Amino acid sequence: MDSISKDIGEKLKSIRKEMNMSLDTAAKLTGVSKAMLGQIERGESAPTVLTLWKISTGLKVSFSHLISSSNAESTVVNIDEIEPIQESEDGMYLYNIFPFDPVSGFDYYKIIIEPNSKHNSIPHTNVEKEYIVVLEGVLEMTVNDNVFTIREGQAFSFNGNTSHCYANPSGEKTVFHNILKYK
Repeated sequence: MDSISKDIGEKLKSIRKEMNMSLDTAAKLTGVSKAMLGQIERGESAPTVLTLWKISTGLKVSFSHLISSSNAESTVVNIDEIEPIQESEDGMYLYNIFPFDPVSGFDYYKIIIEPNSKHNSIPHTNVEKEYIVVLEGVLEMTVNDNVFTIREGQAFSFNGNTSHCYANPSGEKTVFHNILKYK
């Protein structure tokens, strides 16, 4: 298993232990099976982005808290050196540029979606607002059954606590930054 999966597993186990929570309770809160949570904690399974969102939402922790390990006060981030979280089925790569900080209350990501791919996302009950800036290509956002087309150089925001889908309808990759503002 890769190092990022191992780190996620260790972080999940640490969060669960800090909350004095059993795997059974965590499974009930997140909607992720006890067996899958155990596999993630042991580094035996690489969780999908959807699974990580279920865990984040159910345990009421930021998404980046599950996937980050740095607590530096000041830092220069070389984005090309960040190992992305990859959603294998849907061609989405998520780079955690600035992990959640309780003072700022946000996560900052770079996301790449391969041509003709899409990613359905569950509502994030702990996210107040999502902000998107398209850097390359075209992003088609479906939010509560409303479709919005955002092109390179455009920005978009929406309530993160709604059903939404990120899609790349083109033959070129789509690159965008995504900021999640937590409640």
